[in-house]
Amino acid sequence: MSIADTFKQFLRNLAVDNAETISARYGEITCALNKKFRESESKEAHSLRVGSYGRNTAIKGISDLDMLYIMPKGEWETYKNGGQSKLLSDAAAAIRARYPTTDVRVDRLVVTAVYSNFRVEAQPVFEQDDGSFKYPDTYNGGSWKTTKPKEEMRAMSEFDSKKNNNLRRLCRMARAWKNKHGVGMGGLLIDTLAHNFLASTSEYDTKSFLYYDFMSRDFFAYLKDLPKQDYYAALGSGQRVKVKKPFQRKAKKAHDLCLKAIEAEGKANQNDKWRAIYGRLFPAAEKVQKAALAEGSARTFRNTEEFPEQVFAGIDIRNNITIDCVVEQNGYRPASLREILRERTLLKPRKKLTFTIVDTDIQGSFGLFWKVLNRGAEAERRDCIRGQIVADGGHKKAIEHTHFKGDHVVECYAVVDGVVVATDRIHVPINSNQEDENE
Repeated sequence: MSIADTFKQFLRNLAVDNAETISARYGEITCALNKKFRESESKEAHSLRVGSYGRNTAIKGISDLDMLYIMPKGEWETYKNGGQSKLLSDAAAAIRARYPTTDVRVDRLVVTAVYSNFRVEAQPVFEQDDGSFKYPDTYNGGSWKTTKPKEEMRAMSEFDSKKNNNLRRLCRMARAWKNKHGVGMGGLLIDTLAHNFLASTSEYDTKSFLYYDFMSRDFFAYLKDLPKQDYYAALGSGQRVKVKKPFQRKAKKAHDLCLKAIEAEGKANQNDKWRAIYGRLFPAAEKVQKAALAEGSARTFRNTEEFPEQVFAGIDIRNNITIDCVVEQNGYRPASLREILRERTLLKPRKKLTFTIVDTDIQGSFGLFWKVLNRGAEAERRDCIRGQIVADGGHKKAIEHTHFKGDHVVECYAVVDGVVVATDRIHVPINSNQEDENE
């Protein structure tokens, strides 16, 4: 399969696969709000699909769906003076009355309806003469703020056409990267950065799938070299888009991986190199798939590794989480594993490892899961690669011990409403010649 065909298949794999269900949920909420505020049963009128889904840059596994419900102009008098909380409460009550089994919550800015593998955030708004919308913010007593999603969607559509349909595709590929590597970036930030990159060059104005390997390389080179800043001006609207956490370090890693993937073109491991960047939705090489089947019947170890897309309802990284590990051994002072790795030191056996969450920007409660993967010849010989995803015991920590040689990996997954919203991983390189211990 050529590089063009491979990237075509990758984009097909990224396509949203539950569009009918999503449309039905949008319709249910629209109907409930129309019934409350307009005595109408319409499932389409007076609502606007916004966010990544509205800009047509969403990918499989999207969990946060945004919609605006456009209020009747006559209702402004009811809510304009300090009625932000009341507006959200009235909207929530309308949805609950129509669909009593749906989990409906009122947040600071929106009414959230939670379903099995995604949630719809409905925002009641008042349309202004210039096409912008006033929306309620209940923080600190309440205020009215302005959003301009129509300008963002229009800019996306127009610029995508100018760039040979490459903008939306790049946005989708960037989402696969952030989900694979736990980059907590909002959808509007991704779309804005992809737009800014393509606006900075004419190299891909007429090119397509055959050049997506080079476009990937140049996009991550662009990201890694951006100065660190707190926000960017959104495409189209120019509104501030917050940067939750610097992304340059992970973009540099992706750029380095792109160079290796391009260098491997035509080789058996080419697709594996791209999968290291974009995840398991990037196609595996056909020969590799056949070889894996043949190897599966011959190998002496069990492949017990699990992947988050097999376990959870969806993966939609929108937050950040960081794990570290305290390394302990009798007679030695406890040390941070990340500090040890920065010194390029390998761990020795008989050490206790305690993995904990040291930082996260997730608001509210979340479920936590751990994955410990043993890699290398010794793990295979001992039939002990592990890799199962297991729930945290309630203390938000995992305890392991170093026993045998290999580059082991520990990952964590933060889960909200069944969807992975943040993830982190840390490598555990162990140098041991001992053969008499088991893990």
